[in-house]
Amino acid sequence: MSYDIIIKNGLYFDGTGAPGALRHIGIRAGRIDAVSLSPLVENGCPEVLDAAGRWVTPGFLEIHSHYDAEVIAAPALKESVRHGVTSVTIGSCSISMVLADAEDCSDLFTRVEAVPREYVLPILKEKKTWRDAAGYRAFYDQHPLGPNVSSFLGHSELRVAVMGLERATRKIKPSEAELQRMEQLLEEALDAGCIGLSVMTTKLDKMDGDRAWSSPLPSTFANWTEFSRLFAVLRRRGAVLQGAPDAVTKVNVFAFLYQAHGWFRKPLKCSMLTALDLKSQPLLHRFTRLSGWLANKVLLGHFRWQTLPAPFTLRLEGLNVNAFEEFGAGEILRNIKDPDELYAKVLEPEFRALFKKQVKAVLTKGLWHRDFSDCWVTECPDASMVGKNFKQLGAARGLDPVDAYFEIACQYREALKWTTCYGNQRLPVMHKLLSSPWTQPGFADSGAHLRSIAQYNFPLRFLKYVRDAELASTPFMDMGHAVHRLSGELADFIGVDAGTIRVGDRADVVIVNPAGLTDELDEMHEAPMEVIGLQRVVKRNDAAVDATLINGRIAYRRGSEFPEALGKQPGFGCFLPGRDVLPRTATARGFKPITA
Repeated sequence: MSYDIIIKNGLYFDGTGAPGALRHIGIRAGRIDAVSLSPLVENGCPEVLDAAGRWVTPGFLEIHSHYDAEVIAAPALKESVRHGVTSVTIGSCSISMVLADAEDCSDLFTRVEAVPREYVLPILKEKKTWRDAAGYRAFYDQHPLGPNVSSFLGHSELRVAVMGLERATRKIKPSEAELQRMEQLLEEALDAGCIGLSVMTTKLDKMDGDRAWSSPLPSTFANWTEFSRLFAVLRRRGAVLQGAPDAVTKVNVFAFLYQAHGWFRKPLKCSMLTALDLKSQPLLHRFTRLSGWLANKVLLGHFRWQTLPAPFTLRLEGLNVNAFEEFGAGEILRNIKDPDELYAKVLEPEFRALFKKQVKAVLTKGLWHRDFSDCWVTECPDASMVGKNFKQLGAARGLDPVDAYFEIACQYREALKWTTCYGNQRLPVMHKLLSSPWTQPGFADSGAHLRSIAQYNFPLRFLKYVRDAELASTPFMDMGHAVHRLSGELADFIGVDAGTIRVGDRADVVIVNPAGLTDELDEMHEAPMEVIGLQRVVKRNDAAVDATLINGRIAYRRGSEFPEALGKQPGFGCFLPGRDVLPRTATARGFKPITA
């Protein structure tokens, strides 16, 4: 029998961490059928891809996306597929679309993830016909997915489904019956294939809609008794907890460390936000790496910090800045819905004085460094401003940088586009974060923050770090290990069948051109969202990926781009259930803590 596809002459990485080796790969019926030292017989094979000078790797995983709405409307997820991502995880940050009705799901999702409600709510009203985990799974089993999809159940959605939106967004303890119902629904979600539960404890993320406008997410109102009962379900069944400590105080990270520990019990698999080298907190990277060592080596847990393997750069417009949620005066702006009222507010002298005072406050600093000399105009009707920061623009006008920013923003509103880098700018620190065994480089927030964050190509940026260091004769990681970190390691942690391309494995494959791993990977562009019709910012360098295969089918090819069937017909991606999630009746006998 002939192969469906042959990939020949490539430097093959199997996703296990093994070094690359010249191999020829035969794909048949969606699986890797042969990995050969010798050339394969090409007779009768309809597609032969010559990968000479290329790397052949497993498809990459993004274990922290917010594609929940987009994947329903436009399941091809082309912006990820073109960068070699073949599996994505949704349901992050306590927000999912499993149990609640369309309006509840929309109001949980749209403001937090900066995707317009007027686009998301109609999609959900039309498409979301399910109200339980079994229906959720059934929808994805017949949906024409581009990449594979795995899912968390979101704790905020779980609370709303059980308590109702009004009670879930207040300091009200759920009744015993409600707690039992939450436990039952979590069990059912795991039965249906969800990989675990996502929770949120930072109150910076806010609700949309009129019913609970500007309330923190429901998950933030839970106490640790509620969390502990749900975490016990995850621990017993071997499922994953995705969590986020308080972004400002960070004190409750110790509570998560305690929940993860494996002393005399089965540890809880924890994937936490986030290990970054922030300009606002330059020592934070040391704490995350140290706490990872403590959680895994001392407490015998199975704990990881998610990290972004790229500079954390945002493109912003006018006064639309999510980071304003981190302090009181900024929160006032974020709570104003009407644009005219918003821009009028910053003209008030009393408000400006409060904003300037709180911008300088040290104890409330979160992700944003709040340094307006590090905020650069990229587009503006007044072209003379482009390339300058607000301190420079203020000095030219005899103004404080904040006053200059407010006046220019009021003049041009969303036509003023500016950028700033929150962190990940120090190369030696990035090398330490990426090589730490306690971090996971699968975080990109794809599908969210459409006008500001553009990290869809994060795996390629990781590979660029590693290749650049090799070329500079200062290696910090071998390429086989780097590929493993982006594929097999992530798949093994969340427990899904993906991430390797050995004989018998699902043929999710990427052909990478290493010469294409250039600085263009960091350049921002605008691109339309298929079906939905919005414009989003992306980072894109199509020279880096020659082809992406999903289930043994070419889903992207440089030059010809995407096949017509992608996202319209089944046969590419599928729903990936939690492989390691135990049945409800399973026991933990013979369990050995994971300490690596």
